[in-house]
Amino acid sequence: MDRATADLTASQDLVAELGASRAALALSESRQRAIFESAVDFAMVITDPAGLITDWNPGAVHVMGWTAAEMHGHDATRFFTPEDRARGCIEHEMQRALQDGRASDERWHLRKDGRRFWASGEMMPLRDGDRAHLGFLKILRDRTAEHLAGVALEETQERLRLAVKATSDAIWDWDLTTNHVLWNEALEDAYGHRPAMAEPTGDWWIAQIHPDDRARIDASIHAVIDGTGTAWTDAYRFRRADGSYAEVLDRGHLRRDAEGRAVRMIGAMLDLTRLRRAETALRRSEERFRTILETIEAAFAIVQVKFDADDRPVDYRFVEANPAFERQAGVNLRGKWVTEFAPDLESFWFETYGRVAKTGEPATFENYAKAFARWFDVRAVRVGDPAERQIAIFFSDVTARHEAQDRLRASEALARDNIERVQLALAAGAIIGTWHWDLPTDRFTVDEAFASAFGLDPALGRDAIPLARIVATVHPDDQAGLAAAINGAIARGGAYAHQYRVRRADGRYYWIEANGRVDHAPDGTPLSFPGVLIDVEERRAVEAERDRAAAALRSLNETLEQRVEARTAELMLAEEQLRQSQKMEAVGQLTGGLAHDFNNLLAGISGSLELMNARITQGRLKDVDKYMVAAQGATKRAAALTHRLLAFSRRQTLAPKATNVNTLVSGMLDLIQRTVGPGVQVETACMSGLWSALVDPSQLENALLNLCINARDAMPEGGRITIETANRWIDRHGARQHDMPEGQYLSLCVSDTGTGMPPEVIAKAFDPFFTTKPLGQGTGLGLSMIYGFAKQSGGQVRLYSELGEGTNVCIYLPRHRGEAEHDAVLPEAGLPPVAETGETVLIVDDEPTVRMLVTDVLGELGYTAIEAADGAGGLRVLQSDARIDLLITDVGLPGGLNGRQMADAARLGRPNLKVLFITGFAENALLHNGQLEPGMAVLTKPFAMDTLAARIRELIKG
Repeated sequence: MDRATADLTASQDLVAELGASRAALALSESRQRAIFESAVDFAMVITDPAGLITDWNPGAVHVMGWTAAEMHGHDATRFFTPEDRARGCIEHEMQRALQDGRASDERWHLRKDGRRFWASGEMMPLRDGDRAHLGFLKILRDRTAEHLAGVALEETQERLRLAVKATSDAIWDWDLTTNHVLWNEALEDAYGHRPAMAEPTGDWWIAQIHPDDRARIDASIHAVIDGTGTAWTDAYRFRRADGSYAEVLDRGHLRRDAEGRAVRMIGAMLDLTRLRRAETALRRSEERFRTILETIEAAFAIVQVKFDADDRPVDYRFVEANPAFERQAGVNLRGKWVTEFAPDLESFWFETYGRVAKTGEPATFENYAKAFARWFDVRAVRVGDPAERQIAIFFSDVTARHEAQDRLRASEALARDNIERVQLALAAGAIIGTWHWDLPTDRFTVDEAFASAFGLDPALGRDAIPLARIVATVHPDDQAGLAAAINGAIARGGAYAHQYRVRRADGRYYWIEANGRVDHAPDGTPLSFPGVLIDVEERRAVEAERDRAAAALRSLNETLEQRVEARTAELMLAEEQLRQSQKMEAVGQLTGGLAHDFNNLLAGISGSLELMNARITQGRLKDVDKYMVAAQGATKRAAALTHRLLAFSRRQTLAPKATNVNTLVSGMLDLIQRTVGPGVQVETACMSGLWSALVDPSQLENALLNLCINARDAMPEGGRITIETANRWIDRHGARQHDMPEGQYLSLCVSDTGTGMPPEVIAKAFDPFFTTKPLGQGTGLGLSMIYGFAKQSGGQVRLYSELGEGTNVCIYLPRHRGEAEHDAVLPEAGLPPVAETGETVLIVDDEPTVRMLVTDVLGELGYTAIEAADGAGGLRVLQSDARIDLLITDVGLPGGLNGRQMADAARLGRPNLKVLFITGFAENALLHNGQLEPGMAVLTKPFAMDTLAARIRELIKG
């Protein structure tokens, strides 16, 4: 019996005793009061019929805190919670007590201080000897601690149940006394064993352990059970339901009884398979990273920054440093702290690297490292966990560039010094004289030096002289320019400078420079124009020499540029010749392979026809059939070869439709498994919600089958093929990398665990007639056909392979926004189609043999046939009044009018004309937006005559 039940029973006994006391109220009222007052563990409350409190025992004071005086006359709802008051719980309880004689409940109640407590309660109506209703008795027992403990236990049990259910680890519970084992649902999720189907014994568990590990694990477990320990941990191989083994790490906790005997062990089995795969992938990734790190020419390092107690950078250690960086630095830095070999390294490096490590903001800068005596161009970015304070650094040694810049700056400084010295030397004796021009009075005065320079009387330098006398000394060719310069300076004000030639006292013309300034009044009126004359004859001579040198330098540069252009043209010509040579090599390989295969096929056809002719002449007709079969077989192989070549050149005839690639893959799995054989395991990883693609499904099936056959041939000892589909968003970077437009694609990938390919084979993998298989075991057209088909479908195909690591080939197809189409149900085979009376077919083809064969087929089927050899002739028939039920035409026709143009022109007058295009390859003009118009169909040459007959009947009756 639990405590709540016991409390309820005690309450009922107390109520019964009170009831008995009430019945004997007239005889022993003091006894009833004694019971009421002595029940200190129970809160007992008496109310009148309306629920107002009339009595309140010491137990109620102890449990709820209010005194009897504080509660008399108050409503009993005072110690109920606001929620229960709102729901009218006290009223409902009174009604049940009146109706049933008793009402029990458990709920939260209120204490005087506002705290809540959980209580089990009992309410009974009080009646007198005449059964008149006197009020109610309410008895409460505080059960808060037990309630909270029960809730906590339930929550703990629920969390444990959910944890065991949600964990991906297989949890086991082994009762050692009965050898009974319970497993959670993860046993099936991780290893495929349904818990309900697994034998619930320790023997079954031990039996699933790999035979090589079983004895060791059994001994390890019993060593813990038979010893004194309580924990067991070990790793072993555990058999899955499919027979394969998973690497697991198992941990168990042992429970013992009071006498130390092992009674129960509970543990969890962790699947390490994915961890091992991840470790392998990580190791390979690290190996690739290490290879790149060791071979790239760029200097690269990863450093860890050290901070002091105040979070200031004080040192850094080189975690990684590739050989290129060690060559540039001149020292092996890997694993060393920078202060070990450069204790005086400037604080700039610590602060810069510390800021990158703390903030994560990249830094790019140039700086001179005294420790290495070199200039570096540096790019630093934070990597890894920010708490590790590591950054990746890309170094470029730019010491040579800085040295060249220093030499250039030194040369420029020397040139400036020379120019300044020349200018100082010239200025020292080059000032001819000064002038002052008072503009309002037009009074022009000069100093004695000015007057002497122009052959004037020096005494005149103290007085005003006519400006015309000065202007008269200016070279006639320069007078207009001087006048314009002076007028412009006076008009605008401010500085003035102008060079011109003047005749000096010796009668010769010299170059001078006039420098002055025009001052204006606040209202803009010109006031004065003072200035100085400088002899620039020698300076201009120097400048002329400099200009001649510059001209010579420009001429030399032009000559060098011409030579560079000529050399570049020679290199481009050589490069073009190389490309042409490579192109001719590829063409030679293509034509050689094509000639080889077609010569073999033509030999079979020609020989068969000759022997057929000989046997017919000899009357040996029974031998004709085998030669006919041989010729037809060679013809079909030639057609298949042509189809593959057209696929490679992206000119095959396609019938695209919206296709669910996942459905296509699942429908081919049986065929693929039979084709690759039992030694190869075929797996799929098809993405749910895969987009549809607008593609020819039969060609995609051929491509998928070819890829699986190639994968099988790359695994002579057996292996695994994985077929995977996915939705891909190709961004700008990925588009450049994959050589395809950016956008949304779906991918169909086939990967194997085979031998892989070296780089030289990968480079030629898509070339036609290139194959690594022995002679006679492969044409070398499989991958080239897939490449052409993918490109013609608007997509791309990419190949990834490493020697010993297998190969992955992915076909990328553009996403189609419409829904995938369902395959149409093929009609059952029946009798050959026969024409109805008067039905007429027009055949337009420039090949007489084709016209003859098609006409004979039509004749046998009862159709009237009309022939034309070109588009113009066919259009004349179509524009006449002749009955034409169907037009059969080649696409490529002579005479300037192709088959599509002829059909479109004919449909202007015959809008319901049915058209069957027969073609050897896909013409660009044949399809509109990737599809044919209604009433049109296409048939690829060569074709079977029964196929032609069925297509004719289908179009005419359609």
